[in-house]
Amino acid sequence: MMAPRPHDLLFLHALERFEPAGAWPAWLDAAWHARAPLVVRREAVADGRVPAGARGRTRSERCKGYVQAASVARIVTPEMLARQAGTGDPAMPALQVLAALAPRLDELGVAWGPAGGAGFQLACGLPVLRADSDLDLLVRSPAPLATATLEQLLRMQADAAVRVDIQVDTGTGGFALADYARGGRVLVKTAHGPVLVSDPWHQAVAA
Repeated sequence: MMAPRPHDLLFLHALERFEPAGAWPAWLDAAWHARAPLVVRREAVADGRVPAGARGRTRSERCKGYVQAASVARIVTPEMLARQAGTGDPAMPALQVLAALAPRLDELGVAWGPAGGAGFQLACGLPVLRADSDLDLLVRSPAPLATATLEQLLRMQADAAVRVDIQVDTGTGGFALADYARGGRVLVKTAHGPVLVSDPWHQAVAA
């Protein structure tokens, strides 16, 4: 099995293998936890555990924690979920926009996929999206994106019927495409915490 990366979704062999960082939240009941995957977080962990988080029905229902790598039965990546664009609840605006953008994203030749609520709902079918939900997209790019690719991604983001948040993952950190487009230093989320850098591809590790 491949090593889990941030934004990947984890389905476990046994529900009790999730270890919350604090008390077990009341909203994370057995029925929900049986269907809901965990989301891989960014955190440096050296004891064989995977940093992960549980999410519930609402934005306020979030719980960070850990899971042993051996407890992971299946990993679903955003790239896998990209192949499901056009499925799911057709009434959800975020999924409508995802279906419309998918062919254009495929044409760019980048590794991409839905994350956030859209990815979660496509992966497990649990209804977490609302009519006003954003569409979170992940683009994995270990090398700097070409200027033309950046311009097309920004155009997709600006023209969409819902708010689209594109996160770029370099392999050592992740940043918002909109922040990078504004110029100046960019906030990059790394496993050791957030850092401000001028070049998110070449300075994230050193910072």
